Amino acid sequence: MAKRLTQQDIARMASVSQATVSLVLNNRQDGGVRIAPETRARVLEVIRRTGYVANPIARRLHDHRNRILGVFTYEAVFPSTRADFYQPFLEGIEEQAEEAGCDLLLFTSATAVGGKRRIFSDDSRIRLADGCVLLGRSIDRDDLAQLVAEGIPFVSIGRRDDAGGPVPHVGADYRAAVRDLVDRTVALGHRRLAYLGVGAGAESSADRLRGFREAVAAQGAEGTHVPFGGLDQLLDAGITAVLAEEVSDGAALVLAARERGLSVPGDLSVLMLGAATRPAPEEVDLTGFRIPRREMGRRAVQALTEVLENGTTPQELLTCEFIAGSTLG
Repeated sequence: MAKRLTQQDIARMASVSQATVSLVLNNRQDGGVRIAPETRARVLEVIRRTGYVANPIARRLHDHRNRILGVFTYEAVFPSTRADFYQPFLEGIEEQAEEAGCDLLLFTSATAVGGKRRIFSDDSRIRLADGCVLLGRSIDRDDLAQLVAEGIPFVSIGRRDDAGGPVPHVGADYRAAVRDLVDRTVALGHRRLAYLGVGAGAESSADRLRGFREAVAAQGAEGTHVPFGGLDQLLDAGITAVLAEEVSDGAALVLAARERGLSVPGDLSVLMLGAATRPAPEEVDLTGFRIPRREMGRRAVQALTEVLENGTTPQELLTCEFIAGSTLG
């Protein structure tokens, strides 16, 4: 698929600044700046020749004060062993912000309280941005409540429960994705399934476990929640299929079974519920689903423009993609 043209592309081909392209597209003369007729004609010719269509999001954002979108991360995104997990989100955020003609401001100096980052402190600079995208597995409930109470425009990446009011978010539909995996597993004859992971705390974990419980109940199968457990515990309970919340735990279980001389998936099926947040063996081709992280980043910026433009509270869950892998049989 060809990359969508941006204002930067048009500016480069017309040998002008992106700001000039923006002024031509919006037919404006900001701050008394006048664009020479020949310059305007050159930009319009490039637009005509390339078939460029201005992004409506950029047009909607044009009149906002700073044209700066903030990104607040509750966990360090680089350098970190979790950096690969967050990278697609950041790429999607950056791509959509570029198309909207906005700069990104990454908030990294938040005061740590009890080892956790917080948005609000005595020198909080969250209001420097027109609005903010929140990124992190767990988001502080008090921060959310204050954002909602003060009417600060924001969108969370990941579903969030209400915090004194509905929370705008773009997340992944983990419940539906896990239900799909359980349905596929039961269809292959498995009757005793285990959910391996905490299944609590962050909404993403709770949604996964809820989907698991809903699906095994609907299928009339036996489902067991094992927050932490080894291979022996699972085998002794007669478990034939394990859905691992953390990819590295699922991969470790596969390797342990193979070292024991067991067949995966012949003797035990193992499925993953998303993307690795810590290093996992690459040689294990786990069955499971893929989180649409890049698209979530893009949609979060689009949702933020809706908040800024209309004062709405967008809430959207994106579909996860099934990955066949080789560990379900």
